Formats: sequence, C-alpha cells, structure tokens
Amino acid sequence: RPDYQIGCRRVLISNDYFETMQRPNVDLITDSVEKIDGNKIITQSGEQTCVDAIILGTGFEATNFLTPLTITGKDATDLNQAWEQGAEAYLGITLANFPNFFMLYGPNTNLGHNSIIVMIECQVNYIIQCIEAIRDKKLKYLDIRKDVMDRYNESIQKTLSNKVWAGNCNSWYKNEAGKITNNWPHTTIQYWWQTKKPKWLEFNLVKQDQTQQSSAIHPNVEKTSELEQEEKVT
Repeated sequence: RPDYQIGCRRVLISNDYFETMQRPNVDLITDSVEKIDGNKIITQSGEQTCVDAIILGTGFEATNFLTPLTITGKDATDLNQAWEQGAEAYLGITLANFPNFFMLYGPNTNLGHNSIIVMIECQVNYIIQCIEAIRDKKLKYLDIRKDVMDRYNESIQKTLSNKVWAGNCNSWYKNEAGKITNNWPHTTIQYWWQTKKPKWLEFNLVKQDQTQQSSAIHPNVEKTSELEQEEKVT
C-alpha cells in the first residue's frame, strides 16, 4: 500500500502493466542496486540476478528548466539567476526582462490529465502572433510587464496550493524549496482560452526607431500604439 499522497508520484492512467508483472519470467525487485558484476546485478541485500541487458534510467532535472543554457536578458540579467528561487514565466511562454524570448513547455505547463501536445500547440500559436506583431509593427522588441507576470504566477501558485501536487512530500513537480514549478493547475480549455490571443497591454512594446526609455508603453500612458488600439477594439 502506498505510504504517500497521490500527487507525490506520477499518476499512471493505465494499469495494463500489471499483467506484465504476473508473467513467470518477470520479477519486480525494489531493493537498491549495490553493484554490477559481469552479467549480474547485485542488490544491497546480496541478491544476484543474471541479465542480458541493463537499461540505465537516470531521470532528469525536471525543475531546472533550460539548464545548462546561458540566456541573458536586459541589464545583463542571467536566466539561471532570475530563476534561482524557482522557474516561472507568463503562461509558461515568456518572462519579464527577457525581450523577444519565447519557450515551449515552460514552467507550470506540464499536465497530469491530458496531452502536452495540446499545450504546445497553444504556445506555438501564441508565439507566432507575437513574432508577427514584432514584424508587422516594426517593433524592436516586446517584453511582458513584470507586474503582469508576477500577478499571474501568484495566482498559479495559490491555485496549486490546493491541488494533489502540493502534498507533504518531495516530488519531481517541485524544486528543493517546495515550489511547484512544473504543473498547470487548470484545464486545457482554460489554457487554450488564455493563449488564444496575446493581450498587448500586458507587454512593453518598443519601436525600432525609439529608445527603450521613451517607448515602453503602459496602460496609463495617454498615447497608445496600433496594437493597443486593436486590443481595445477586440
């Protein structure tokens, strides 16, 4: 019987593997491997098992997104340092102070109930619209506002605190500090709706022929760009 909450491990939708475990030529050994001697695996209890092949499943560092890439944003901001307390982004796609930077399958876009392909298709659609805006409006860059990103992630973490992945355990969904950086807490329909069209008022939009200081556009600035006018109309 499991001694942990359901969200502490990856949930398997299928139980077909149970039949495999019942085959006469299959043994499930949960003891730790002490060493390998020739074609034998020797566990800590001293049990020896002869094998034809060994598959080494080392896993991966699920919470260290984009490691070990070096990505530098505005003011020489290093992405690894920006994510020192745990990876986060807006919609798992873009993050403040990293202009024109987009990613797929980013923080808090993993699923436990649907296909990740759905999420990636939504992200691709969102990113294409951003790239088209940069091209068509002759922008130097667009950059999600930090206050927008912070509010979004506060909401995500608040919702996740009531989900099964917030159990009192270590899991691959969390970083060392216990922050859930992997999973999306809502439905794929909600994610599709939120990524259907970028909300340009949530970005700093910088024209190619303007300086960064004078061209960062916010909702409280009287003069608006075409992109903002489009957002108001729609």
